[in-house]
Amino acid sequence: MIPNPSADTSAPLPPGLPHLAIVLLWYPLFTQPFIFREVEALRRRLPLKVYTLYGRNTRCCSGEMLAAGSDVHRLGVPALPRLLGAFFVQLLTHPLRLARLLRSCLFHRWATWETLGENCWAFLAGLHLARLMREDGMDMIYAPWPRGTATAARVAACLAHIPFATSVRGDNLEPADPDLADKLRDALFVRVNNAADKERTETFAAGEARDKTCLVYNSLTLPADAACPIRLQAPFRLLALGRFDVTKGFDILLRACAVLKERNLPFTLTLAGSGGHLLGLGNEEKHLLALRTELGLEQCVQLPGLVNHNELPALLMAHDIFVAPCVVHASGRRDGIPNTVIEALSYGMPVVSTNINALPEVVRHEETGLAVPPSDPAALADAIQRLVEHPEEARRLGEQGRQLARRMFDPDTNSRMLAELFADRHARWKRTCAA
Repeated sequence: MIPNPSADTSAPLPPGLPHLAIVLLWYPLFTQPFIFREVEALRRRLPLKVYTLYGRNTRCCSGEMLAAGSDVHRLGVPALPRLLGAFFVQLLTHPLRLARLLRSCLFHRWATWETLGENCWAFLAGLHLARLMREDGMDMIYAPWPRGTATAARVAACLAHIPFATSVRGDNLEPADPDLADKLRDALFVRVNNAADKERTETFAAGEARDKTCLVYNSLTLPADAACPIRLQAPFRLLALGRFDVTKGFDILLRACAVLKERNLPFTLTLAGSGGHLLGLGNEEKHLLALRTELGLEQCVQLPGLVNHNELPALLMAHDIFVAPCVVHASGRRDGIPNTVIEALSYGMPVVSTNINALPEVVRHEETGLAVPPSDPAALADAIQRLVEHPEEARRLGEQGRQLARRMFDPDTNSRMLAELFADRHARWKRTCAA
């Protein structure tokens, strides 16, 4: 039986539940509040332990994150001697098995040296984690990302003789890492967080994930007891936020703002986020700043940089319309359902988005928001202007979006579904092994 987290959290978990090892690069990480909420919700339902491949990175973390991060087994550079030791132990005791793992995990044509480096480190970490996880009594391993963390999980699972599972998200499938099909084939199951990516995952490559792809939506990460006061008075306050990445379409949004300016619509835009670089500006951030200047939008478009997740409720409450102008990049990369869209919907904000990939699952045109074709500044401007000129429609869409988001991304429901998925699939695996 999976326990209910609303019950006494100090009570011990019932016996018989699988002990779950979760492998991440860092934990907690302030840019991944949805992962943090998911892990902590699972912790109340399953016995679990978090292992990270890298060291501590608590920049911008909340006090709650810092407290949860105290119970994590971290590797990082100080663990290198132990990782190399695990490699040489395998080389001396099981050289053929090690050679097969090396060939399967690392002998690929990697897109970048950075990706190769991450997977080499993850491979060594997996050799070391196999022993740790056996000692800790872990029954299965979960890598929420299908890249380096799944490499470590796959290696550790092979040596520890336990199953592993992973997750696939929108931009993992296209362009995909060269070992993704192997990971999907070997995984006990593959979790996806939207229906569009479920279909894409099941038909990826030779269908390695067919019949074992499971849909569990993400959970809300903000307090659910607030709603935005949609005033819609001039100047109209637009909000967009997220990492400054080519899939976000923020350049299209700036061009849409130029259209609104030409139409003499009074507005301001807060475009919050960052290129993710600790030193200097990322290329996309430089491009957006230059485009803002080129279009003459310095007075009406503000780029405040990174926003701490704790500041997000106040930011949402201070704006009227949320805009998600996502695009499909020429490489095939795309978003699934951005978590910022989920949170904006949950606060009752009217949302304008594009209609790519999984966004129509939540931004349902003229039902929970307005959806327009991607890479079309005029269409984006038209949708924003429509909400401004029809405030009652904007409020109706916002309220219906709020109800949908709180139902579809309910933390209690979705964490229970995910915990039951782990328990059920592990029980099936045990029965198969015993047969």
